[in-house]
Amino acid sequence: MRAAPTILHLDMDAFYASVEQASKPSLRGKAVIVGGLGPRGVVATASYEARRFGVHSAMPTAQARRLCPNGAYLIPRFSLYRQVSDIVMALLRELSPLVEPLSLDEAFVDLEAGGVAFDSRTARATGERLRADIRAATGLSGSVGLAGSKMLAKVASEEAKPAGLLLIEPGTERELLAPMSVRTLPGVGPATGEHLRRAGITTVGELAEAGEDELVRMLGRAHGVGLYRMALGLDDRPVVAERDAKSVSVEDTFDVDLHDRVRIRNEVQRLADRCVQRLRGSGHSGRTIVLKVRRYDFSTLTRSETLRGPTDDPAVVREAAARLLEGVDTTGGVRLLGVGVTGLADYTQEDLFAQSLAAEPDGADGAEGAGEAAGAEGAGGNGESGAAAAPVEASGARVAAEQPGEPEQAPERRWPAGSDVRHAVYGPGWVQGSGVGRVTVRFEQPGSGPGRVRTFRVDDPELEPSDPLPLVGDGEQGPAGAA
Repeated sequence: MRAAPTILHLDMDAFYASVEQASKPSLRGKAVIVGGLGPRGVVATASYEARRFGVHSAMPTAQARRLCPNGAYLIPRFSLYRQVSDIVMALLRELSPLVEPLSLDEAFVDLEAGGVAFDSRTARATGERLRADIRAATGLSGSVGLAGSKMLAKVASEEAKPAGLLLIEPGTERELLAPMSVRTLPGVGPATGEHLRRAGITTVGELAEAGEDELVRMLGRAHGVGLYRMALGLDDRPVVAERDAKSVSVEDTFDVDLHDRVRIRNEVQRLADRCVQRLRGSGHSGRTIVLKVRRYDFSTLTRSETLRGPTDDPAVVREAAARLLEGVDTTGGVRLLGVGVTGLADYTQEDLFAQSLAAEPDGADGAEGAGEAAGAEGAGGNGESGAAAAPVEASGARVAAEQPGEPEQAPERRWPAGSDVRHAVYGPGWVQGSGVGRVTVRFEQPGSGPGRVRTFRVDDPELEPSDPLPLVGDGEQGPAGAA
């Protein structure tokens, strides 16, 4: 425990929803819910306006819609959230070399290690300056907690929400914590909280009064000793600078269980490509490919394959994921698929054998891989295709595509609510909704006033998906403002 409140905890306020409100002027001050929009979707973040209706993170989206039917329900835009997070984390690193990110919107900072604070006065001034710098750089608000330990700094930032700053003076910890719920403390989840409630312990003060021996008896030595120390406000954990990522992965939950083996293969291929994009974006390669499959009955299977060297080649990852899928029974249906890469390295030592397979589609093994990439279903009926069956169907697919007078039909474009678009005439905007062959777009951008709404055919050639615009700074000022 420190004698001065020089550990800072920053927590951005309703981060995803606040980014959406800053990006979409018509949503400012309104209920915004970010998360999965399908029948099995889950809320990632709700704005404070939506929280007044009882909506909160981890709630099923269907339940949120019943509580807040007039809210704006949007898909997450993680690329934009990462851009904003990078700006915020860069401001934290200007304060200290010891920054410990917990997520995109939350981090601890050791102010003493950076030489910017040594007592309560300088710590408070640093926290206020940080909040102002974040507002200027992103247009968003963050809550700051300052204390002599990580636990208390996090408690302080939670108490300061939204858009506030709370400093806990050393020596006042127990007085501050005593009336708080035991759920305030790290490590006290619903199960532990209910166990303590049945024992008549509901506040941190009552937890401290129970004593270490009683808590050890109730919860076991490790948990009991740890909770007793935290109830007294004791926490000597240091701020640890961010560690390298140990894995990179992506996954999708499907609104309806997938039964078609061809569709499942195609989804695995798509996830493999997304995983490699994220892997390359982090500057890594990886050696072990992991496939995750959650089946219709919620049973979850993971399969992995370790290559002879790390890779960031999408063809290698796709082929490994396809091989892993062949060993999984998906007969009853699949509700979730994921592809990941572990054993990360900062260099690439390509698996030359795997690359040679991808580069030689005329060989027997290469043809089988090409057939799988094309989504060929084997004659086995359960997706267990023989070596000869795949190239026959893959070849047939190519012949069919080349038949004159039968042009291949392009898949209908999808326009999820909240996604960024650009129109050749009206400029940048975002999708408010789509259906029955139409898509509705509001044309506005960060820094503009609320924009006009227009409706187009889903296949309008002048409407295209686009990248998010920055929240502050060099955003465009174009037709959207006048639309």
